[in-house]
Amino acid sequence: MPGTDPLETARLVVGEVPDLPFLPELPARGPGADMVGRTAGLLVDLAVDLQPSGWRLVPRPGMDLRRAWDFLARDLDALQEAVDEFTGVLKVQAAGPWTMASEVELPRGDKALADPGAVRDLTASLTEGLRRHLADVRRRVPGARLVVQIDEPSLPRVLAGRVPTASGYGALAAVEANRAGAALSALVDALDAPVLVHCCAADPPIELLRTSGVAGLSLDAALLGERHDEALGEAVEAGLTLVLGVAAGVDSELGSADVLADPARRLWQRLGFPAGDLAATVVLSPGCGLAGASPAYARRALARCREAAARLVEAPEPRALSGRSAGDGRDADDHPRGGPA
Repeated sequence: MPGTDPLETARLVVGEVPDLPFLPELPARGPGADMVGRTAGLLVDLAVDLQPSGWRLVPRPGMDLRRAWDFLARDLDALQEAVDEFTGVLKVQAAGPWTMASEVELPRGDKALADPGAVRDLTASLTEGLRRHLADVRRRVPGARLVVQIDEPSLPRVLAGRVPTASGYGALAAVEANRAGAALSALVDALDAPVLVHCCAADPPIELLRTSGVAGLSLDAALLGERHDEALGEAVEAGLTLVLGVAAGVDSELGSADVLADPARRLWQRLGFPAGDLAATVVLSPGCGLAGASPAYARRALARCREAAARLVEAPEPRALSGRSAGDGRDADDHPRGGPA
């Protein structure tokens, strides 16, 4: 989200998205509030520091990591005050292991992605950090049913071998899909909340994500074409929720609620599922983060997505976000119908 005031933003979120509020991220505050720095602050027994080339693993915490911890603590305080005695679905988010591995550097300077052992350590540290983060949020908002969004914008580059080396003259080796999926699956299994993965790249690895046990996929509707229909259809048949990004992340003409709802309707028609199931399966959202937008536009975008979602409601109660199976203890009761994520 845009801006620098965590309490003002948390109140905006609760007001505009009452069915699915979320813990805002405010990267305009600087290093430590950005996606990578924020997630680095969740790591357990791994420290990072900010170098001219980006975030780097270091032996012990320094000023940059302490700043990230402080930002997160303030954000949680603000959320707790804004939601008060909230009962419902609440979303938290963090960068995923493959995006972190492609962004965070090893002490010697190359990306962590270059070292399989470092990737394993980073994934384990992030998983434990998320477990503790969820426990902290539950203590602060005991009535909330949590959903975890894992942001993996870099996953397609990781799979395609397009992450540059430290020199910039080459690229790190591509990661095999089964290895990438196994890491995500281990993270999903370890968390006691439904997990959805957000990937705003042009070619999200839908099949890999579906088979990793996630409860939902968050994708930019503008980047989805007929070539994705088969994989999306299989995801829907498997019971996954689709979070479709239909509003731009920067100031632009939003169009009417019906205009924003049209991409979801067209996709649903192509997939051939009953029209009455659309609102039970699809959530409407901005296409990506709103940090690059003005506060006024961000407010309008969230409100317009909520209005557009109302156009999708044609019958059944929304499908709950769920994990691998009904018996694994990770079902999220009453996933909100079509609200923004």
